[in-house]
Parts: sequence; C-alpha cells; structure tokens
Amino acid sequence: MLNPPENPMHDISIFRVNLLRAVYLLIGVGLALSIWPQLGRPQELMQGVVNCMLAVVAVLALVGVRHPLRMLPLLLWEMLWKTLWVLLVALPAWRAGTMDEGIAATLFACAVGAIVPLTLPWSHVWRRYVTDGAEPWRRAKAPASGAHAVQ
Repeated sequence: MLNPPENPMHDISIFRVNLLRAVYLLIGVGLALSIWPQLGRPQELMQGVVNCMLAVVAVLALVGVRHPLRMLPLLLWEMLWKTLWVLLVALPAWRAGTMDEGIAATLFACAVGAIVPLTLPWSHVWRRYVTDGAEPWRRAKAPASGAHAVQ
C-alpha cells in the first residue's frame, strides 16, 4: 500500500481553497445550465461529442467543490485546452481576418477562463506534479523471510 500523503493543505490558505471551490462551482453550474439542456437533442457528430465531454466536466467540477486540491488536474486541463485553442485557432483566424461569430463567441468563453490561472496554488501544483516522486509502477517485493529464504 502507498504511504498516506502529507496534508496537502499545509501551505495553502483556506481563502485560496475556497477560491478554488468558487471556480469549480462557476464551471460546474455554468456548464450544467448551458450544456445539459442540449444533451439528448439531435446534434452534429463533433458538437455532440463536445457537449458530452463538457457535461462530464461539469460533474467533475462539482466534485471539485468538495475536493478542490484533488481535482486540480481538471482546472489544469481547462486552462491548457483553452490556451491551445486560442493560440492555434483564434489567433490565426484573427491574424488572417477570418474570425467569425463562432470563433469570437468561443474566444469570449475562453477569456472568462482566464480566472483559472489566477486562482491556482502554483507552488502546490509544481511540488505535487513536478518535483514530488511519482506513484510506483509496481509493488515493491516483500523481503523474504523464514528458513527457505534465498539470499
């Protein structure tokens, strides 16, 4: 069994944790109100895929209200996909003068997501996901014991 982790909140203020909860709640409720009513309606293939994925993000964001630090990868995912989309879709469309209403609306939605990096406890993210040791790939072998142990 893995050793229990240290208290992950030892250096994160309760204000920051509650700020994360507010972000999760905003994402969860916002997506629930905008996406869930569209589920089950006829949609083009990719729009249906995106809506189903966003519906699950809403559920996971609501889990984040209860477990804000455990669900940080969800906020990282939100921040990273929006950054990629802005750099690879919106920016080239703007530079080429081909930005349409759909791109502009999505860009606005991504801009609202700019609050995510402002709320993340970056020192915790760095320590937890970069410098801390990883979970083992397999269980360590138990030391041999008894008279039949080979040395």
